[in-house]
Amino acid sequence: MKTHMAPRDFPIVCVGGSAGGLDAYSRLLKHLPNDMGVAVVIVNHLRTVATHLHEILPLYTKMPVELITEKLLIQPDHVFIIPEKRDLHVLDGEFLLKPISKPRGWPDVITVFMRSLTENWDGRLIAVIVSGLDGDGAAALGGIKEVGGVTIAQKPDTAGQPDMPESAIASGYIDFILSPENIAQEIIRIAHTARRAGIKIKEKAGYNH
Repeated sequence: MKTHMAPRDFPIVCVGGSAGGLDAYSRLLKHLPNDMGVAVVIVNHLRTVATHLHEILPLYTKMPVELITEKLLIQPDHVFIIPEKRDLHVLDGEFLLKPISKPRGWPDVITVFMRSLTENWDGRLIAVIVSGLDGDGAAALGGIKEVGGVTIAQKPDTAGQPDMPESAIASGYIDFILSPENIAQEIIRIAHTARRAGIKIKEKAGYNH
């Protein structure tokens, strides 16, 4: 039996974006409560420029916003930000950082992280693709669906740069196409469903003892 070093049965929301992403992230976070029981991970394309999202986004949410460091524990009701020049993975309930595997051309950090989630996370997965150039993330959406996850693309006409959402939609694996505000509402609905399911499982386990 595999030993879990840390809990990893709560939902993770992976929000992937690039150019124009700040507008989408802020609009999304403004409409999310701080006690949903999910972890929000923002995976933004930054190959060489230092991110300031962990300094800006606390203006839009009461959840703690943290820049990811090696072996940082993944916790619900937190917002986590990928640092520049790194690929992001998860293992045993913690974040792992590796040197970016595609240092030239368009990054694929969103795809890398989503694939790691499908292999190493037990909780519900929610993949969200928002404003950005190119098509990072689209190649991993099929895997998210295979493990029972939910996939959402920002409605292109609400995005500063529609390329990334349009690539996600073109993959054929998107469940919902929504504005950032409506993406928040869908995440809330999924989080409530996951919480109710978790309570039922715990109650059932209690009755069996």
